[in-house]
Amino acid sequence: MLNCEIFVKTNIAFTDYLEALAHIGESMVKAGVVESTYPQALLNREAEFPTGIQLEEHAVAIPHCEASHARSPAIYLIRPDAPVEFFQADDEGTVPASLIVALIVTHPSEQLSLLRQLFSQLQKPEFLEKLLTAPENQLASLFEQQVFLPAEEKISPVYI
Repeated sequence: MLNCEIFVKTNIAFTDYLEALAHIGESMVKAGVVESTYPQALLNREAEFPTGIQLEEHAVAIPHCEASHARSPAIYLIRPDAPVEFFQADDEGTVPASLIVALIVTHPSEQLSLLRQLFSQLQKPEFLEKLLTAPENQLASLFEQQVFLPAEEKISPVYI
């Protein structure tokens, strides 16, 4: 994804996934990368198609919605203080997401490609462990190096 901003947030607590999604929606509107319709679209998408994924040792959530709500491509990496229960994408019940990766894309084809690449990397326990333990100021570059193809433009992290 070209010209993609990566937003990073650690040291934050959420009472539940709805609070996490509200935070994502408000933060991305404030950052100017999404339309005012994005927060509700994110909630609607999560209600219909949950995004919690249980991996080998940890769980992640990858909330996203239709590209029509995006102004510019972005990723919001959130490492909450405590895992946040998200409903599972492929099963019933919830999973405790230790990492939340919100995807904001402007072209539907980019979303599928990015999801595939991201999921491929997250299946590597060592990569997810690095994302969960790296200092905040290294999260964006670590994510970029592992998930984006080398030919793509460099990404500037934004700490919020």
